[in-house]
Amino acid sequence: MTTYDLLKEDFKLFLQALWQQLSLPSPTRAQYAIADYIQYGPKRLQIQAFRGVGKSWITGAFVLWTLFNNTEKKIMIISASKERADNMSIFLQKLIIETPWLNYLRPKSDDARWSRISFDVNCSPHQAPSVKSVGITGQLTGSRADLMILDDIEVPGNSMTELMREKLLQLCTEAESILTPKNDSRILFLGTPQTTFTIYRKLAERNYRPFVWPARYPRNRENYEGLLAPSLQNDLEKESIPAKRSNNQKNSSKKTSLSSNYGKDNNPLTWSPTDPDRFDDSDLLEREASMGRSNFMLQFMLDTTLSDAEKFPLKCADLIVTSVNPTTAPDNIIWCSDPQNLIKDLPTVGLPGDYFYSPMQLVGEWTPYTETICSIDPSGRGTDETAACILSQKNGLLYLHQMRAYRDGYSDNTLLDILRQCKKYQVTKLLIETNFGDGIVAELFKKHLQQTKQAIDVEEVRANVRKEDRIIDALEPIMNQHRLVVDKQVIDWDFKSNPDEAPENRLQYMLFSQLSKMCREKGAIKHDDRVDCLAQGVKYYTDAMAISAQQEIITRKRDDWNDMMEAWFDDPQAAASHMAFGMDLNQRRQARQLKGKSSLSTWI
Repeated sequence: MTTYDLLKEDFKLFLQALWQQLSLPSPTRAQYAIADYIQYGPKRLQIQAFRGVGKSWITGAFVLWTLFNNTEKKIMIISASKERADNMSIFLQKLIIETPWLNYLRPKSDDARWSRISFDVNCSPHQAPSVKSVGITGQLTGSRADLMILDDIEVPGNSMTELMREKLLQLCTEAESILTPKNDSRILFLGTPQTTFTIYRKLAERNYRPFVWPARYPRNRENYEGLLAPSLQNDLEKESIPAKRSNNQKNSSKKTSLSSNYGKDNNPLTWSPTDPDRFDDSDLLEREASMGRSNFMLQFMLDTTLSDAEKFPLKCADLIVTSVNPTTAPDNIIWCSDPQNLIKDLPTVGLPGDYFYSPMQLVGEWTPYTETICSIDPSGRGTDETAACILSQKNGLLYLHQMRAYRDGYSDNTLLDILRQCKKYQVTKLLIETNFGDGIVAELFKKHLQQTKQAIDVEEVRANVRKEDRIIDALEPIMNQHRLVVDKQVIDWDFKSNPDEAPENRLQYMLFSQLSKMCREKGAIKHDDRVDCLAQGVKYYTDAMAISAQQEIITRKRDDWNDMMEAWFDDPQAAASHMAFGMDLNQRRQARQLKGKSSLSTWI
């Protein structure tokens, strides 16, 4: 077998030969692993590796290796910007010109294409160029390719919000239309995820199998959802550190062993470098110190849990989830995140690792709520929803009884259904946002209130602050103090709502998905009607939040004691009877009024 045959058979040998031609060191362990996955991986795959490992260089070499094996192949390179895609095309052209054993790929005809946008190799005439570079927002329609490489298409500038990521994902799906229907046609994604909601995660759900290679062995493998590179998984299972080839890296082994002694896995490999020939331990420590922990975890560890925890302040775990009585509540409810309080039978649509918890304890007596309101965020017909939630307040705790959402705007059926819920929970006030309709919805409610003979006050509110800031400012303090109690049936209803929508669209309408994905960036989520309605109702109770539940319990007990002592002076026999029957303060006062023995004078 000749050298050319060996180079054609094994991409790793081709990569090593090309690296020598460029006077580069031999490929590292990580680079060989990436090359092996590109050659033998599935038809649709992803490469996620730490910054500086050389993903783009390796993939550029793979483009040449593909043409080295078959000059008739058609390849398209797509990047976030046209400039980056063109730079890859220019790099490949220079390699063809300057590498002696690749010179034959250069076209012999003067009519062949040879520009930074597209170029041909020594192949048969064809409408499509051998290699074409284009930006992700450029002209993709009408092109055809056997191999498609999407290199760093997700960058902070085009993936900051849910709407931008959705648009980017839609552009990515165009690749399926461009790919030729051949058995050996392939699509390769290269990149570094920016958030938990990265398009790479959604692409993985569409059968684009990821290959993840972080700079260090992770402390918590669960964050990678079983997608770590197989060789790293094997290392962790064998508990053996890969051999270092460089003598000057032996000095860093002491630091490596020290830094690897701590971690959730209690594994000798934990936090040691995965590719010490590329970045040793001291180099990574310097980068982490200069970049900051959050950026290091994002760019080098490919772990987004830290950045998302800071970016998204509203957590489902901060809620108290239990069955809520329509008319009464205990004096206080104690929150606890102990694992035994984790609710496993409720669907969770928040961030990974964010769950619902039941209360640890219900304290005090059950008495009526101080006030119950219905918060309404109206909208017109279409994709937006008219949302209504029913909230009660007692002792500084808020109780979410009900959440409803309607797609038919402010029709009579919608308004009457909201009023039926109000009657069920004894609502005393309607809180209506006037940004939509400029007060017309409130007038329609007043008409229906007269017809249904319900004595409910109507109050209009107008929002003047940017929506994302307004929602977070209203909800974050209350949730951080664990003062928002949610009825279990609200979570069940929310998850089952909009059953006719496509699965990816249903999530956008769910209250708790909107809640957990809300951040301060403009246009953070596509639909926010439900969470906006909840925030409006919570903001109404701002003054009541100054109430301390424990102080209210102390005050009530003091009033109860003073009333009992006063009753013993006025009518000891009645006081003894009331105590024997276990009457509370309100019942004793009513009994004295009926008997006409109240210590307070009654004027007629």
